[in-house]
Amino acid sequence: MKTTPEHDARIAKMTFATVYPHYVTKVERKGRTKEELHQVINWLTGYDDKKLQKLIEDKATFETFFQKAKLNPNAHLITGLICGYRVEEIENPLTQKARYLDKLVDELAKGKKMEKILRTP
Repeated sequence: MKTTPEHDARIAKMTFATVYPHYVTKVERKGRTKEELHQVINWLTGYDDKKLQKLIEDKATFETFFQKAKLNPNAHLITGLICGYRVEEIENPLTQKARYLDKLVDELAKGKKMEKILRTP
C-alpha cells in the first residue's frame, strides 16, 4: 500500500517521546500495564528499559528509533489494519515499522494475550 511522501516524512520526523505517553495511556486505560507495553516494545525493537528511557530523553525521532533497533525477525508476522493501512502492504520500511509498533500497542490495549501479540508459536 502506498503512503504519501509527506506522510512518510511526518512519521520519520515525529519523536518517539511525544507518542510514548499516548501508548502508555492507551494500554493503561484498557487495564494493561506499562511493563507489558515495554515487553511489547522490547520484543519488536530489542530495547531494554534503560535504552528506551535514553531514547525518550534524547527525543529520538522515529527514524533514529528504528535505525538503532534490532527488529524482531518475526515482525513480518504482524498483519492487519492500523490507521487505515494494511501494515503488511506498506511499502516505506520506516512507516511500516512505526505501524508495526502501533499495531502491537493496539493489540495490547484490546486485551490480546501476550503470546499472540509476541507472535509466539
